[in-house]
Amino acid sequence: MIKSTFNISKMDCPSEESLIRMKLEGLPMIKRLVFDIENRKLTVFHSEENPEIEKSLKELNLGAEHKETIIVHQDEFIDNTSVQSKLLWTVLIINFAFFILEITTGFISKSMGLVADSLDMLADAFVYGLSLWAVGSTVIRKKKVAKLSGYFQLALALLGLTEVIRRFISFEEVPDFQTMIIVSVLALIANSVCLYLLQKSKSEEAHMKATMIFTSNDIIINTGVIVAGILVLLTQSKYPDLIIGAIVFLIVVRGAFRILKLGK
Repeated sequence: MIKSTFNISKMDCPSEESLIRMKLEGLPMIKRLVFDIENRKLTVFHSEENPEIEKSLKELNLGAEHKETIIVHQDEFIDNTSVQSKLLWTVLIINFAFFILEITTGFISKSMGLVADSLDMLADAFVYGLSLWAVGSTVIRKKKVAKLSGYFQLALALLGLTEVIRRFISFEEVPDFQTMIIVSVLALIANSVCLYLLQKSKSEEAHMKATMIFTSNDIIINTGVIVAGILVLLTQSKYPDLIIGAIVFLIVVRGAFRILKLGK
């Protein structure tokens, strides 16, 4: 078995990982891809040397640079996808469940912060679901799913930003700070449990590390909504909620464009 290592300078999230997977999976000599997003490194296990691997990576314009190629023992090729899939399914289900909870309570409590956070949860669920569902699918099918997911997420985020602007310039009731705080605390606990489980797995796989990064970001956003709820209580103003909502919606828009990149 041959192991080639590449530095990918512009790989910093699961979107780039999925893009690389879809680009390389058609090459028959490739047996396994190992991503290290934190260190922007890709390890390719392949059965034979082929310049097409490096060529395909460079075509993505992600700053791919070949580092080394060595012969490795077959034992190093062993994969543990079953355990990782179970963890990813757990995180996906939790993210989607809290999307439903937050978007429902967000509209009821008139909190754009909760609505925005719910769409961030949905964005994460899309990325995890795409990675899990697309296993064994064709490249064309994966790209169609990525494109539909990206457009759907972008549409929701833009509608959310439009509603934030409308609420900024019109008279609106002060959101229910109690619901904001309680639901965000529950989401914070859920994401903390997810992060604990992921860290406990001690996986070095890139998509698992990416999940940890996404979950860590969710914890920061949850904390932001809690702070916004406290500021709504102290100021009796709608603006803290709208500001945090706008920030999170922009994060979702950025994620949508990354997902759309997969469909190209």
